Amino acid sequence: MFNPSLILLILISFLTLLLGFFVLLKNAKSKLNIIFFFFSLVNIFWINANYLEDEFTDHKLMFNLLKLDYSFGILFVFLGLLFCLSLPRLSIFRIRYLENVILLIPIAFIILIFFTKSVISDYEITAVGSITPVFGPVINLFYGIIFFTVCSILAIIIKNYKSTTKESRSQYAYLFVGFFLTIIISLLTNVILNNYLKNSANYVFYTRLGIFSTVFIPLFAGYSVIKHRLFDIKTVAAEVLSLGILLVSLIQVLFASNIYELTDGLIIFFILFILIFILVRSVENEVKRKKELQSLSDQLAIANDKLHQLDKAKSEFISIASHQLRTPLTSIKGFGSLLLEGTYGHVPEAQRGALEKVYIANERLIQLVEDLLNISRIDAGKMEFDFQPAQIEDLVKEAVDTLELSAKDKGLYLDYQKPNEPLPKIKIDITKIKEVISNMVDNAIKYTQRGGVTVRAGQANYWDAEEKKQKNTIRVVVSDTGIGMDREEVDMIFQKFQRGREVSHYHTEGTGLGMYIGKKVVEVHKGKIWAESKGKGKGSRFILELPVNVA
Repeated sequence: MFNPSLILLILISFLTLLLGFFVLLKNAKSKLNIIFFFFSLVNIFWINANYLEDEFTDHKLMFNLLKLDYSFGILFVFLGLLFCLSLPRLSIFRIRYLENVILLIPIAFIILIFFTKSVISDYEITAVGSITPVFGPVINLFYGIIFFTVCSILAIIIKNYKSTTKESRSQYAYLFVGFFLTIIISLLTNVILNNYLKNSANYVFYTRLGIFSTVFIPLFAGYSVIKHRLFDIKTVAAEVLSLGILLVSLIQVLFASNIYELTDGLIIFFILFILIFILVRSVENEVKRKKELQSLSDQLAIANDKLHQLDKAKSEFISIASHQLRTPLTSIKGFGSLLLEGTYGHVPEAQRGALEKVYIANERLIQLVEDLLNISRIDAGKMEFDFQPAQIEDLVKEAVDTLELSAKDKGLYLDYQKPNEPLPKIKIDITKIKEVISNMVDNAIKYTQRGGVTVRAGQANYWDAEEKKQKNTIRVVVSDTGIGMDREEVDMIFQKFQRGREVSHYHTEGTGLGMYIGKKVVEVHKGKIWAESKGKGKGSRFILELPVNVA
């Protein structure tokens, strides 16, 4: 025969037991989780004792179950108090052994219940076969302490709800809802509607609803614990679905009509239990890994922000230091020039040679300072550009004419192949693009020992497969017969403070900044600059490409 009370008892017991183990497995070392586990177990024992006390006809057994009912009841209330006092925001357990003192109260009453007649002195059997207690002299103290403890629990929850952060308030809200629902249902079924329900044929079932309603406390309390730790929507969905499947399987076992159905049901239940356990663990591990990756990503973002701040501070330092250096270096250059010109009198040849070396070294320092200032301006986005229409071949010719003497001094040819027809004018920063072209030609001369350098300027109209559009550009190509580069050097030549591996053998004074600055300048012009080489000893080509009609 269908028994709704038995079904409800089984479902509540099973659900509470699973929840208790689930919270404990989340963190078996946490005092809060351990207390909750025992809190759930005591709740199961309490509702089962209450149910079974009316299911037997042996009066002595019924009386003992009645005593267990009251014993587990007071223990359940005090474990609820311990649970609330163990919540993270409370520091009550800094008082040593306080939890032991709190547990002494229900233990004392349990002793009184079983070994004296102070709490329950006797029992009566009602007309419907249920057992009711005959109370002893300290029953008022018993209920008074329970009432005081329940009020204390609610006061602790409300107080901490008001004083905690918005993020943690939901934890206390769930606790309050759990206790509130249990108290309201118990009052309705056992006190307020008691006389009305006595006339019902299901009186025993309704009165049991009061004790069954205690399931709301571990349900909401357990959720409040888990929600603020490893809870995730994926985990929730997997666990709720899994629990539903297990409950359906368990019900099939309980209502098996023969031994074959029972055997099949048990086998299916245990197989499902194992598979669901593996599934839930895998989901939890996935969520855990996801959170670890998110944590690492957050840490990386913070570190990246710090690097940006350090890079900004470095650029500001370089800018300030460069500005401070430029003034005295300019003064040294000016006075050196005046000395060499004889403004302050005749300079003997022996001193003139040393003075010329000082002047040249000072020029290199000035160029280095200017490069550093340009880098700091580029990194800060503060480099100013003055775009004007210009004929690119004229700039190339000026650069070649300026460096022709350097090529002759090394015994190299410097060949400029001017375009047959004038190239279209383009808007550029004339000074900066001229510096880029001069740097390309100067580097080719510096790193070429035999042969020479060829410079060409021309127009290129082609389809760019990478950008998927037609391009109309002007190109300046500087080719040399110098030391060449391998693939790795070609890739790094435009990076800050980078030079080829063997270039120091041919030119010791470079800083590795010229090509980096040139690339940044060209990018502002929406152009490109790159290098090509077939390998060591096979020369190099540097190509500057600027779009026609740059705004």
